[in-house]
Amino acid sequence: MTELRHFLDLTDAGADAIAAMLADALDRKAARRDWPKGRVDADAPLAGHVLAMVFEKNSTRTRFSFDMAIRQLGGTSIVADAGSMQLGRGESIADTARILSGYVDAIMIRTDDHAKVEEMARYASVPVINGLTDASHPCQVMADLLTIVESGRALPGLKVAWLGDGNNMLASIIEAGGLMGFDVVAACPDGYRPSNADIARGGGRARVVDSAAEAVAGADVVVTDTWISMGQSHAEAKLAAMMPFQVTPELMASAKPDARFLHCLPAHRGEEVVEAVIDGPQSLIWPEAENRLHAQKSVLRWCFGQIG
Repeated sequence: MTELRHFLDLTDAGADAIAAMLADALDRKAARRDWPKGRVDADAPLAGHVLAMVFEKNSTRTRFSFDMAIRQLGGTSIVADAGSMQLGRGESIADTARILSGYVDAIMIRTDDHAKVEEMARYASVPVINGLTDASHPCQVMADLLTIVESGRALPGLKVAWLGDGNNMLASIIEAGGLMGFDVVAACPDGYRPSNADIARGGGRARVVDSAAEAVAGADVVVTDTWISMGQSHAEAKLAAMMPFQVTPELMASAKPDARFLHCLPAHRGEEVVEAVIDGPQSLIWPEAENRLHAQKSVLRWCFGQIG
């Protein structure tokens, strides 16, 4: 029996497979240029496959991009919020995994606790994909990597600056740096730094500094995220601590002249980033958002053994 391929973190795939997925995504995106969004890819590589999407957290990009990804690959999807499932009434993750495995060919789950995704993968007999947890967001970072490569930059040797919260996004960016050979310099306030375990994901290529200017100096890519995530409290204190790390035109000026700005969205304009940056010429946020679709198509193909 072929070993199941789960995509819970980037390390599950590894550097070679990530590179292959990015190349596949670029090729498939180019092949679809000017096509209607609903047209199936010419080879329909996942025809007949069904993806279950389970949401315990609100979603725009993850929901629409995965739904369109499986459709463009020739398959179909079933979408459910946990509150409309028995999962929302106390049925266990393990039992849900066993049940869904009898109905569908893969499961994508977007939830809070990373342990839930790991439990889903432990008991499922089909591939499980992490659509977001409190610990990591690998699908978003695949889109970020695709956007960077698409902009003409090779990943090895880049300097990626992170500003703000030491959250799940930063953890996955650090993990990507360790796998793909780029440096991550994160500027985070005290009390909101990434854990030592998250820093260790970078294999020595990640460090945390106190100064936003130090992080951004000479950077190829500048990245931030919303400061107040879904369900977080103590917003006023956190916002005050984060303000010195706001991305402004003055801060971007200390990056490389051709540096690019990324944000996984949704954005709180005037908090983590000002409009002059997010809507400015260095911003790649709209291609980045679209690339969730293209990157996730290749993640799906990898999970089914068609890549790598």
